[in-house]
Amino acid sequence: MEHSSNHLATAFVGHRLLATGPLRDVALAVKAAGDTVDSILVFNDATGAPIDLDLRGSDQDVLRRLEPAPSAPALEADDAATLEPRGRGRPRLGVVAREVTLLPRHWEWLNAQRGGASVALRKLVEEARRALPEQERKRQLQEAAYRAMSALAGNLPSFEEASRALFANDAARLADLAQAWPDDIRRYVLRLAGQQDEHAFA
Repeated sequence: MEHSSNHLATAFVGHRLLATGPLRDVALAVKAAGDTVDSILVFNDATGAPIDLDLRGSDQDVLRRLEPAPSAPALEADDAATLEPRGRGRPRLGVVAREVTLLPRHWEWLNAQRGGASVALRKLVEEARRALPEQERKRQLQEAAYRAMSALAGNLPSFEEASRALFANDAARLADLAQAWPDDIRRYVLRLAGQQDEHAFA
C-alpha cells in the first residue's frame, strides 16, 4: 500500500509509544531511535496496517522514499493554479498532485463543471465521504483497530474477549477489557476504534 509523508502514523517500541503524527515525523523519530531499541512497529492510523520504513541513508533520503514516484501530469492545469496563493491572507489548499485515469467522456464532463476537473473531483469525493453509511464507517474503524491490536496486544490478557467486544460494538466492554493492557496500547486501540479515551494522545 502506498503511503504519503502526510499520512498519520504511530510508532511503538514494544508496549511503549515512540511517536505519533504525520508519517514523515514518525519516520524520522524511528530513524533517530536507530539501533538503541530492539523492535519498532509503525502503523497507519487510518487502516491500522503496519508500515515498513526504509531508513537507509540521510533523513532526506528517508523522506524522499515516503513520497509516491512521479507520474504523468495530474488532472488538469487548474491543479497548478490551486497551488498558488489566491489572495492575501488566504491559506494554501495543500493540494497533492496524483495521476487519475478516466475515460474521455469522464474528462469531458469534469472539464465542463464550474471550476474545472480538479474542483469537481474534490466536490465529488467530499460528497461521497459525507454519504458513507455509518455502518461502513464503523466497520472501517473496527478493522483498523483490530489490525493494530492484533499486532500490539495479541499476547496480552483478554485479547480474544476484547476482539469480540470490538466487533460487537460493545464500547464499554472493550474499554473495560483494555484496562489490563499497557496504557499506550490501550489508548491507541481505543482511538482507532473511534472511542474517546480520557488519556488519549495529545
